[in-house]
Amino acid sequence: MTEMIKQKRAWTLNGYLAILILAVLQAGTIWLVFSTLKTAVVSGSAPDFVLLLSGIVAAVVFAVCWFGLFMVAPNEGKIMQLFGSYAGTDNHTGLRWSNPLHRRTPVSIKVRNFESSKMKVNDAVGSPIEIAAVVVWRVVDSAEAFFEVDDFESFVTIQSESALRNLANQYPYESNDASLSLRSDPIEVAEKLKEEIQERLNKAGVEVIEARISHLAYSTEIAQAMLRKQQAGAVLAARRIIVQGAVEMVTDAVDSLARDHNFELDDERKASMVSNLLVVICSEQQAQPVVNSGSLY
Repeated sequence: MTEMIKQKRAWTLNGYLAILILAVLQAGTIWLVFSTLKTAVVSGSAPDFVLLLSGIVAAVVFAVCWFGLFMVAPNEGKIMQLFGSYAGTDNHTGLRWSNPLHRRTPVSIKVRNFESSKMKVNDAVGSPIEIAAVVVWRVVDSAEAFFEVDDFESFVTIQSESALRNLANQYPYESNDASLSLRSDPIEVAEKLKEEIQERLNKAGVEVIEARISHLAYSTEIAQAMLRKQQAGAVLAARRIIVQGAVEMVTDAVDSLARDHNFELDDERKASMVSNLLVVICSEQQAQPVVNSGSLY
């Protein structure tokens, strides 16, 4: 297996210092050439060929060195390549200088985000759902991002959507018990999504800062049925609370009559009283009282 290319610091020089050095060297070589020619003219002899050629070659070399100047913007790195070999990355902001033979490629290390497309997938129980996510990320190793994957931006998008699809298959849309669900546990689901995306993007030199679900809904073909299911569940839960409260109220009423008012009821009258109170309390409509002027017997 080929060893992964890791980011390393490129040897570069402060651009303003490089300008000063190159200007001095350029001026010195020009002076050397003209001085050699002037001496030859004054003396009437041939110029020193070696000295003259050295001055001309040095002047050309120093002129080429000016092409080593480049700019690095904030939150940007420059990847250096020398004849196809990775020579390092420079993250220093401002005017810089490096080997003029270097090929320099900018790589942004700014924080970026994207929202995935709405995907139709099946959750853990097989229900079709629509899901989308927002992923916030940045490049932390420019060498891996540039050399290890073909197009790291496209790689981030595809792998994030793949991780989201896999996560949706692992958990149900909603759960009736304490188990994790996509709808009821957004924080835990977001953390698991972030971990899964990060695991896939480690080889691309990318750090996932945040990942969260931005859209979650049942697919259109079952949306109405699931809505009725949710409404039925809510009605049952409300009824359960009402019945429990009614039982407690009736129990308190019967106990209070017997304890505080010495009002003893036989089992049949007690059952009748409990039945009437439960009907009145649990009924959705206002009760219409009926006065019984006779006896139960």
